[in-house]
Amino acid sequence: MDEQIATLNSIIAAGSSIVFFGGAGVSTESGIPDFRSTDGLYNQRYAYSPETILSHSFFMRDTAEFFRFYRDKMLYTDARPNAAHYQLAELEARGKLKAIITQNIDGLHQLAGSQQVFELHGSVHRNFCMSCKAAYPLERVLESDRVPLCDCGGIIKPDVVLYEEPLDQEVVEGAVAAIASADVLIVGGTSLNVYPAAGLLDYFAGEQLVIINRSELPGERRATLVIQGSIGEVLLQAVL
Repeated sequence: MDEQIATLNSIIAAGSSIVFFGGAGVSTESGIPDFRSTDGLYNQRYAYSPETILSHSFFMRDTAEFFRFYRDKMLYTDARPNAAHYQLAELEARGKLKAIITQNIDGLHQLAGSQQVFELHGSVHRNFCMSCKAAYPLERVLESDRVPLCDCGGIIKPDVVLYEEPLDQEVVEGAVAAIASADVLIVGGTSLNVYPAAGLLDYFAGEQLVIINRSELPGERRATLVIQGSIGEVLLQAVL
């Protein structure tokens, strides 16, 4: 591991346009469970599967049940950034890291101080009225008993990408541009099983692809460096 950390340190030092692509594993160290691990959300039992509840059609059909699940299983208001979030923010502050592309919706990268963050699946901190488009903070969703309603009477929907919904095109274009112009791409804490997000890695044409994850990932043969371990612990040692 020490040799791998030293190699990563050298890659970061030499890189001039680093991009980080991360998923749920980045936030598990902040106490937010991931979806696909053995104990993850998708391996727990509910009346409906998480994929069903977190779909656009279910949201429209049974909005109250959607919000009951959403408040109970998707919102972690006490979570705080961990070492990975802070180390990435530090790299950005130094001018080394040009962008973070995340599949997470928790806003922890911004809370740690990162500025250029492309949130592929949206954010729980942004909510809008489906009728008048008025914007609301997360608190409005938390304080409502069942379905949060706008002052105009419309339903307030979280700005998160549900199943059956497309990714925001502007966010995707920004992420693609960042990856395409990167000389170093660090991938961490993601299964690379969620498309179209995982397909964005195909736009990387740089020299150094680094993968940091607790388990093996598809596409590791493309990588310059593969480190199996905690993303927070690895970055804490590598970003000096």
